[in-house]
Amino acid sequence: MLFFVRCYSNAQELDLIYGENMKRFAIDLPHGEALNGADAGQQRLLSLKKRRKLWLSVHLWLGLLLGFFLAVFGITGSILVFYEEIDNVVNADLRIVQAPAQGEPAYRSLDEIQAVAVAAMPPQAKLNFVDYPADAKTSYKFGFVIPIAVADEKDEWQVFVNPYTAQVLGKHLIKKAEDILPSALIPFVFRLHFALLSGETGVIIVGIIGVVLLFSVFTGLIVWWPLTGNWRRVLSLKAKASVERFNHDLHQTSGFYTFPILLAVLLSGVYMNLPDQFMALVKQLSPGTQGFMDNPHSLAAAGKKPIDLTQALSIVQSHYPEGRVDWLSLPDGETGIYRISISDVPRLSRFWSERQVSVDQYNGTILKVQDPSTRSTAGQTFVEWQWPLHSGKAFGWTGRILVFLSGLACPVLFITGLIRWLQKRRAKSKTSGKAESLKGAFTFNKPNNL
Repeated sequence: MLFFVRCYSNAQELDLIYGENMKRFAIDLPHGEALNGADAGQQRLLSLKKRRKLWLSVHLWLGLLLGFFLAVFGITGSILVFYEEIDNVVNADLRIVQAPAQGEPAYRSLDEIQAVAVAAMPPQAKLNFVDYPADAKTSYKFGFVIPIAVADEKDEWQVFVNPYTAQVLGKHLIKKAEDILPSALIPFVFRLHFALLSGETGVIIVGIIGVVLLFSVFTGLIVWWPLTGNWRRVLSLKAKASVERFNHDLHQTSGFYTFPILLAVLLSGVYMNLPDQFMALVKQLSPGTQGFMDNPHSLAAAGKKPIDLTQALSIVQSHYPEGRVDWLSLPDGETGIYRISISDVPRLSRFWSERQVSVDQYNGTILKVQDPSTRSTAGQTFVEWQWPLHSGKAFGWTGRILVFLSGLACPVLFITGLIRWLQKRRAKSKTSGKAESLKGAFTFNKPNNL
């Protein structure tokens, strides 16, 4: 009798420990008896819970393996949302200029400004790009590379010029060829975000991690989804909750509210890191779509001298006079092209008003115009939205702030997920110890004749 009393007194406790809920299933019913509605609903709910448990395991291990990288990408991405503003503060002596009073001369000519920037560098230096002043108080930024003896290796420099006086404000060594890490803050953060400071190999690795993290984000949504329809519980933090419950709710709500932004940012990151693979799929679904790697080429002409940067800009502005010149990139090699970006183009788009124009470096022919009005396929619209979404610039300050906050949510997701896993491990350890204790008690009280 003692045995049965002991078993009865521990029945609820054993059920909690071993999870043996005594529910009726079809196999337990007498032959020919059908499940009623309540039983069928219960069976379906148990099936969904079992399936979600599998997805929870997948989500858990993806988070443990790649959550640290998600945190790194999130923090660095949040910094890069405001990289221009941060760079202006960090390098104020190079970036900030005194705007002249009204009535004084405006910018010096691009020829003059470019000439003093080139003169500040050694003869072998090659000009790669020019960033125009973003406003009346910002300098020009010229990007140079200096090739060294080792193939494909180069030093990277930036030169800053006052647009009103054409005086060099200073130059900055971004990275020496033999150095692993850039010496400047924003280039360091950018390469950590884009390639984990590992060059071309890192670019591919980050792209692959991005693909897996996309899958992790979807599994998180599956795990989050309330099977019983209790939406309030999964959409808010419980008031006066325990530390364990608060951590769980914070992980859950942070993941849900940032889901659409993280999805867009991760997808666009995969596009930028794995453009060939990404575009191969897009072109299958939308033939005729071109990505940012599908640039036209200049027609090399023997003995013909290329036009200069000022001529290329003049040609573009004669066709497209509206908007603000944002940046210019110079031809890379004999078949390279001039690329000129013009921002804030009126009546172009309410979300992302940018026009990029590609120019043949020899004859000045406009080879390609890329803006919302030139999109000919759904795939083209899709891929051209990737960078504006990734940076948040598609929706102005609202978009940038949302991407910034979503980036900060990434370390929160990693840390709360890690804490939740440790909490479960401790709980499981305690439960196992208690189960062993109960088993010992059960054996001790079992009558010898049973």
